[in-house]
Amino acid sequence: MDQRTIQLPKNPNLVKALLYARVSSKEQEKEGFSIPAQCKLLRDYALQNQFAIAQEYIDIETAKASGRTNFSEMVKYLRKHPGVRVILVEKTDRLYRNLKDWVTLDELNVEIHLAKEGVVLSRDSRSSEKFMHGIKVLMAKNYIDNLSEEARKGQMEKAEQGIWPTKAPLGYVNVVAKDGKKVIEPDPVLAPIVVKLFERYATGQYSLKALTKAAHADGLVYPKSGNLVPVSTTHAILRNRLYSGLFQWNGKLHRGKHEPLVSIELWERVQGVLTGRNATPIHSGGKEFAFTGLMTCTECNCAVVAEIKKGKYVYYHCTGHTDKGRGGYADCRRKYVREEVLDQTFAALLDALHFDEEVLDWVREALKASHADEKREHEQALHRCQTEYKRIEDRLNAMYLDKLDGRIDNAFYDRMSTQWRVEQTRLLRKIERHGEAQESYMDDGIRLLELARNASQLFARQPAHEKKRLLNLVLSNCGWTRGEVQAVFRQPFDLLAETLASAAAQQAGRANVSAEHPIWLGNLDSNQD
Repeated sequence: MDQRTIQLPKNPNLVKALLYARVSSKEQEKEGFSIPAQCKLLRDYALQNQFAIAQEYIDIETAKASGRTNFSEMVKYLRKHPGVRVILVEKTDRLYRNLKDWVTLDELNVEIHLAKEGVVLSRDSRSSEKFMHGIKVLMAKNYIDNLSEEARKGQMEKAEQGIWPTKAPLGYVNVVAKDGKKVIEPDPVLAPIVVKLFERYATGQYSLKALTKAAHADGLVYPKSGNLVPVSTTHAILRNRLYSGLFQWNGKLHRGKHEPLVSIELWERVQGVLTGRNATPIHSGGKEFAFTGLMTCTECNCAVVAEIKKGKYVYYHCTGHTDKGRGGYADCRRKYVREEVLDQTFAALLDALHFDEEVLDWVREALKASHADEKREHEQALHRCQTEYKRIEDRLNAMYLDKLDGRIDNAFYDRMSTQWRVEQTRLLRKIERHGEAQESYMDDGIRLLELARNASQLFARQPAHEKKRLLNLVLSNCGWTRGEVQAVFRQPFDLLAETLASAAAQQAGRANVSAEHPIWLGNLDSNQD
């Protein structure tokens, strides 16, 4: 990471600008997406277009989440210096990859020059340019997901072997087994406390708050910080099937090889208490409810569950296991909502993703045209990997001849050949990953847009389990506030919804998309050709 102050030229006619360059990892920097190459391109651009670079901001780290160090410093500088409102950057995916960064820059009313794309974006830009820019950000996010598929595959393989593939939950610790695999085993300090949590709650005599207080007395804290765990963490522990020896990964149930802390019978008894003594269990009588497991109460952080009334009517309500209100239950538990009402609510949310067929056709053609630069870069990356692979292969062949001629001993040959074979394996994985990402980039992007466009229609005609699956794919962080549902779209659907909302707002003659985030992504107009 780097931040550089530049000596400004004395020419008063030059407009001050900020330079921003980024590579997503040290490895990517080595592959040719270099900071020096970006900086040279942008300095030449500044010289040709009469800009004086006031500051240079450089990041070498992942951009999958917002919060990059020097991106944040650049935002601070823009807020302190209202006279500087121009950012020079190589192209879209170098500047931001998520809606939060986008909104941040939009609020500052900056003019963004994408030097390699030949595009200048500001509030005065044509709405068609803004719309395409929004789609490019969406596609950039989708492309990151394609490149990270390798890591997800590795986690899935571990899960299928019965190995918990990520950070150990409270009560377990991550260790390296004798065979070299990373596994989890009971934490000698916290595991007994977690067992007590299940045993106490199964009696039905504890509220979640009282249970958490008792666990604090036993010593239930976060190992690293030493902070006491909140009620929400207690609830998450009791809901986590991992403690019974089973776990879910990517929607599939796996039998773990780790040592369970509680029996399956105890875990299921605890779920019954959490669901509520008078409520019909979630899968009672083979009935599967569409919206269980999707929402959490915003007031008490408990789960929202379904209950059948009069043998046929499905109602949803908060479990409300806290110390508030009468009988040890929170007031939020008193609100019941019919399933049909929630069905209409979620259908309306998915309507926000719908757009016309002609828009899809236009975006499809525009994406094909704009993808040429990205495709060329990936072809170059593939070529570099293939060249390096051949160079190592030539070294191995030459070293083998040296071994036969007695110039090197067997020990040296074995050591170096092992080292180079490992490097070749790494290169093969990268070649495969780049190839798959390049092939699927456009197809996956179009499929993603088609899914979003048809989400509401798909939802209306699907059975309960498919409705839940669709909502889990598109939505995240669904909150329940006394019967009212608040939902957030997952990336990149959040970006698409904002883009379409902005288009609709401008079409209706409104200046702002919302009071909070007036995003300027534009609608299609007579300039779109």
